[in-house]
Amino acid sequence: MLPPLPHRFDAAFLADLPYDPEVLLFDELLEADPANKVVICRMPTDVPLPFTTSQRADPLRHPQHVAGATLVHASGMLGFIHSYYLYGMRHADGWIGYGTHLYQVTFRKLVPPGSPIVAACREVRGRRGPSKQFVKYAFEFRHEGDVCYEGEQSAVWMKVGEGEVPGMDGEVGEGN
Repeated sequence: MLPPLPHRFDAAFLADLPYDPEVLLFDELLEADPANKVVICRMPTDVPLPFTTSQRADPLRHPQHVAGATLVHASGMLGFIHSYYLYGMRHADGWIGYGTHLYQVTFRKLVPPGSPIVAACREVRGRRGPSKQFVKYAFEFRHEGDVCYEGEQSAVWMKVGEGEVPGMDGEVGEGN
């Protein structure tokens, strides 16, 4: 069951993350639409962000901005949010996802720290089995109304049992 929206991430969700909550990068689930397979989250940029805080910024040659690597990582976290809220896949139950492909990833504008990014993740297609799933996602991140990041990416999700080590061997396929 989906929580009332908008929804700040609660302790149960944060405990289930495969990363420390400090690199979740999102603070709020704005929309979760199972029928259209979409989640939308808010990403503050007025807080310290990975890589952004390490920039040797120069206002003329290299202005401080939300780093592309941060946006790529954020897309992976958004995929986790998508699987958690729309499909009930829990890390604690053995589910883990790994990005496999980046397609046509485009950075449309530099985002200076300040206003939040509104990030959407839509499932383009999925091939779902009981212990392995392949999902292709479309991402669109907007900053102050303008697209700043977009692309399609895919991930493989695996459910592993106790003592098993996840691996990406074996064919999953991209489906049609």
